[in-house]
Amino acid sequence: MARTGGPSGQQARGDDAHRAHATSIRRKLPSAVIALGITSFFTDVGSEMIFPLLPVFVASLGAAPMFLGLVEGIADATSSLIKLASGYVADRSRAKKPLVLFGYGMTALVRPLVALATAPWHVLAIRVTDRVGKGIRAAPRDVLIANSVSKEESGRAFGFHRAMDHAGAVVGPVIATILLSLGWELRSVFWVALVPGLLSVVAVLTVREPPAHPEDALGEQPVNGAPRALPGSLRSYLGILVLFSLGNSSDAFLLLRARELGVPVVSIPLLWTVFHVAKLVSSYLGGSWSDRIARPKLIVSGWIVYAVTYLAFGVASQSWHAWALFIVYGTYYGLTEPAEKALVKDLTPTALRGRAYGFYNFIIGVSAVPAGLLTGWLWQTWSPRVALTVGASIAAASSVALVVWGSALSHEQAANE
Repeated sequence: MARTGGPSGQQARGDDAHRAHATSIRRKLPSAVIALGITSFFTDVGSEMIFPLLPVFVASLGAAPMFLGLVEGIADATSSLIKLASGYVADRSRAKKPLVLFGYGMTALVRPLVALATAPWHVLAIRVTDRVGKGIRAAPRDVLIANSVSKEESGRAFGFHRAMDHAGAVVGPVIATILLSLGWELRSVFWVALVPGLLSVVAVLTVREPPAHPEDALGEQPVNGAPRALPGSLRSYLGILVLFSLGNSSDAFLLLRARELGVPVVSIPLLWTVFHVAKLVSSYLGGSWSDRIARPKLIVSGWIVYAVTYLAFGVASQSWHAWALFIVYGTYYGLTEPAEKALVKDLTPTALRGRAYGFYNFIIGVSAVPAGLLTGWLWQTWSPRVALTVGASIAAASSVALVVWGSALSHEQAANE
């Protein structure tokens, strides 16, 4: 397993002292991280004002349920490919902010145009364009966050960003529900989503990009005529993430399971809101924990929570079980998302971070397709319990693989000190 430039000797002891100091004194996050968190909040407010209403709206246009699946499948696949490409572009661009601004700006302007749709294919075109914007901004945004903080604060920075993202996912549906209860039509609600979208763009404009690192120029220099390869330890880590992602199906299956357990349809939005509140709280706390606990260990703990929750969903028999399990399941996100992104930073030279985050986001996005197909096939052919058990088993296998990987990396770094 390739070494990734980990600290050695006196430098390692200095890093440990700095980590302890950072733990004892809670410093304010950089303004760039806060601004990007606010951006994510407003973006998700606008997104979640529209997304939960899309199935009803598409059906009113005469489309079959299968068309909605087609829309989301094409949109997610397109986004995943763009994320990969944007990572390469980010590494060749000293300034990441223009890419981030363009991505968020495209989403803010295009998403509310759903209000003008008069045919199902209009919705498809808008959703795909929306996801193109998301793909463009993802990798350079993550690089901006990573470059704005030290290694000892990167978990907290990514945790804050994810928490703001989940906060928007809580507020958006609430606003839409209030407007609908006041008698507003769907198309009017979609137009209102333009407001938080524009606020997200304003927030991006306030971002102060950190100074370029001297190593950034190395990202443009080929080695033996070929681009610099990603570190071997990062590639093996991403391989383990691929394995886990194959068992990480859409949360829509858990909503379906909740409905089977007796949760009324009218309560599903409230259940979804409670779930996002759990994700919000755990993401903020989990980001800070990942700066004090070895990141692989924290990720493994999250995957274990995932496995146990999936097994519990398989054997649950009461509606209240669904409510309790969704709260527990929300902590899986907080334990893993900030730590996973912070670990990508730990394993990657500054000049290659765009490509690294591009691959990370691509893996998470593109794996959702086979994961959903596998879970859906097992669910329909066998039973929900079988489908959920298989997902839990894959998570358990991934946990073992990450423990072995983390142990090997630790021994390698110790041998080089």
